[in-house]
Amino acid sequence: MSGPVVVLLAHPRPGSFNHALADRVRDALAGAGRPVWFHDLYAEGFDPVLTAEEAYTSGTRAEEFLAATPDPLVRRHRDELRDATGLVAIHPNWWGKPPAILAGWLDRILVPGVAYRLDDAGGAPESLLGLRRLLVVNTSDTTEERERTLFGDPLDAIWRRCLAPYLGEPAVSRMVLRVVADAGEHRRAGWLDDVEAEVRRLFGDR
Repeated sequence: MSGPVVVLLAHPRPGSFNHALADRVRDALAGAGRPVWFHDLYAEGFDPVLTAEEAYTSGTRAEEFLAATPDPLVRRHRDELRDATGLVAIHPNWWGKPPAILAGWLDRILVPGVAYRLDDAGGAPESLLGLRRLLVVNTSDTTEERERTLFGDPLDAIWRRCLAPYLGEPAVSRMVLRVVADAGEHRRAGWLDDVEAEVRRLFGDR
């Protein structure tokens, strides 16, 4: 797989383990010869709130309204995603969902006329993207047994079942690192190595 990879980081605290993961991902992609478009959403000040105009989703001019935005950062993210062949999202598990800033990124970037097209209401999406691989790296303080038993892993459903069809059905790989709060330096170093290995496996072919 050739082509650029978009890397999204959604964690508000500089110096977090999520930031360390993002740094390792970027280094691994660079080592694999992949152009990287990196976005630390909090550091960029990405505005996750849909405008009234962007929320216009019905009628024959829906795509025209959604695809046009005066926000230059939103336009940049949309343009990069159109040209990317891979996407990496790094974020914590907060209440079984991504942080609000990343949820807002999905709202504003993955819109009709930009990411997909629907021939009819409720129909199957026709993706307008060229994504071939999606890697999601989640940090969590919930044990695997507790999440599986009580919650059913809603983040996996969001990325794999809800979003992937609108991204062009890329091959999806997801890594859940847990329990982060109790992990020492040795365990965290191992996770960094594991994530690097997965990036090289997914994006290392030229």
